[in-house]
Amino acid sequence: MLLKEYRICMPLTVEEYRIGQLYMISKHSHEQSDRGEGVEVVQNEPFEDPAHGQGQFTEKRVYLNSKLPSWARAVVPNIFYVTEKAWNYYPYTITGLTVVCFLPSAPTRPSGPAPVEYTCSFLPKFSIHIETKYEDNKGSNDNIFSESENKDQEREVCFVDIAYDEIPERYYKESEDLRYFKSEKTSRGMLQEGWRDNQEPIMCSYKLVTVKFEVWGLQTRVEQFVHKVVRDVLLLGHRQAFAWVDEWIDMNLDDVREYEKSMHEQTNIKVCHEQQEHSTNSPSLDDIEIHDKVST
Repeated sequence: MLLKEYRICMPLTVEEYRIGQLYMISKHSHEQSDRGEGVEVVQNEPFEDPAHGQGQFTEKRVYLNSKLPSWARAVVPNIFYVTEKAWNYYPYTITGLTVVCFLPSAPTRPSGPAPVEYTCSFLPKFSIHIETKYEDNKGSNDNIFSESENKDQEREVCFVDIAYDEIPERYYKESEDLRYFKSEKTSRGMLQEGWRDNQEPIMCSYKLVTVKFEVWGLQTRVEQFVHKVVRDVLLLGHRQAFAWVDEWIDMNLDDVREYEKSMHEQTNIKVCHEQQEHSTNSPSLDDIEIHDKVST
């Protein structure tokens, strides 16, 4: 198990970011979905928890086979996805991810043409768990996860600078370079070196990320790789949330929920149409050892 705590500051308030986060995730998912890969939204509805109160439950499928490194593609099926389940009780969220593969030749569900889903024995003990809390500060709260199940576990604290940390070249856009971006509606930006010391307003996303891959010989390599991917995703997403601030700053919660619904529908069309064609033309995966049918 590899545990890291990421702290990502932004020139926003926690209340503003409630809207910005929903807008960013929906637009980002749509932009990153293409040729049958990307994010399919399976479920997105209100949910109430006895401890945390009213929230939103979201289930997504993330198709990303071509984005894996060559050593990972060699040991996973051609057709698989990551299931992401998130419980959003803003300003506290819980996210869990598991890996699922499916057989193109498998029997269909009574409810529709989608193939039956299974967990796969090639990743028997793989999981990602993310706890997130948001506060209006500079990332100075060292006890924010004092009630977490992993509160006593050794962890590395990683500060992520949305303006000056290096981003993968394929994701770089000049319009999203926060060293040079200035918001017309809020007059915030351009972010200078050391911007977190003097910025007002400022908030921090605290993310406690646990990665487990309990397979001898691969554990360290896989867990480190997954954390690198997680960090890159966090950096890009938080950059975009501020770079797009003029697009969402005038929205209220109802506005952004309508936008979210529209973008989910458009993104699902992009992803699912290509997935259906791919599954029809793909070879059978019957030679892969399968176990534990996933409940649907």
